[in-house]
Amino acid sequence: MRNEHYWMNKKVLITGAAGFIGSHLVETLVTAGADVRAFVRYTSRGDIGLLRYLPPDVLSKVEIISGDLRDPQAIQDAVKDQQIVYHLGALISIPYSYRHPYETAEVNLMGTLNILQACRENKVERLIHTSTSEVYGTAQQVPINETHPLKGQSPYSASKIGADKLAESYYCAFDLPVVTVRPFNTFGPRQSSRAVIPTIITQALARKTIHLGNTQSTRDFTYIEDTVSGFLSAGESTSPDIYGKVFNLGTGKEILIGDVASMVIKKIDPTIEIELDENRLRPQNSEVFRLISDNSLAGKVLGWHPQYEFEEGIDRTIEWIRENLGNYQIGVYQL
Repeated sequence: MRNEHYWMNKKVLITGAAGFIGSHLVETLVTAGADVRAFVRYTSRGDIGLLRYLPPDVLSKVEIISGDLRDPQAIQDAVKDQQIVYHLGALISIPYSYRHPYETAEVNLMGTLNILQACRENKVERLIHTSTSEVYGTAQQVPINETHPLKGQSPYSASKIGADKLAESYYCAFDLPVVTVRPFNTFGPRQSSRAVIPTIITQALARKTIHLGNTQSTRDFTYIEDTVSGFLSAGESTSPDIYGKVFNLGTGKEILIGDVASMVIKKIDPTIEIELDENRLRPQNSEVFRLISDNSLAGKVLGWHPQYEFEEGIDRTIEWIRENLGNYQIGVYQL
């Protein structure tokens, strides 16, 4: 049972607030009455990322601060006086991690270490650390539960495994009240075309041919509102079994990438064709061929259960992208 008043006047820091999940989490928490501080990566343009899509009356209530996760003092300043910290900030692109493994490791590992240390020193009530289903690699058994072996099939996934283990170590060594949530392939409005579903939708809305990489892999796609609900459940839970634990946030259903493309094509224009773009393929040993979650632990401990059917999420995402198509570089393979 959700506590409707839990977030009222709670001081909440969100790193990675300018990103896809982060911006939705900011909006939801502000609407719930929280006092939200949004940490975004500094640029000379003063870019606030996807926070620009928030309604003006919501955005006006957000304290936005800029900095770099790798700067310990910036993180100390951000965490000061906060009760709850959501750590979503990371370099998340797998193709980018092939080209820039050092930067990926530095941001994702040292950035997380800075967050952990600042939360420890400032005695926060709870830290919710964000993992990724990519840490499992290709499924060795299905569905994937939280005890599934971890495998660094890309520099990105390796950096996230390291970050998860740092979070675990701070719980074990320092009794830091940390909870790790592990989303499975979140999708929905605002997502960039770096992700496969917006890649498919944007091309289908503007072209007669969709260029994709591997269409034979399966993913456990979770609609953004369900993922955000999982984050909130991790922040609200009063269970004594929550700290030091990892919780999968997935639907427990898998779908082929090719079937996603077929669904979108049927909804937009059945005459559209799919072509293989080899530039979009991962290295053979780095490809994750199958992901499907066991979300029973999140259901049991957090009381979290996904509510949205995949097709409903697709319809909502198509509608949003259609209205915002001018903000996408259609067909451009983004790292």
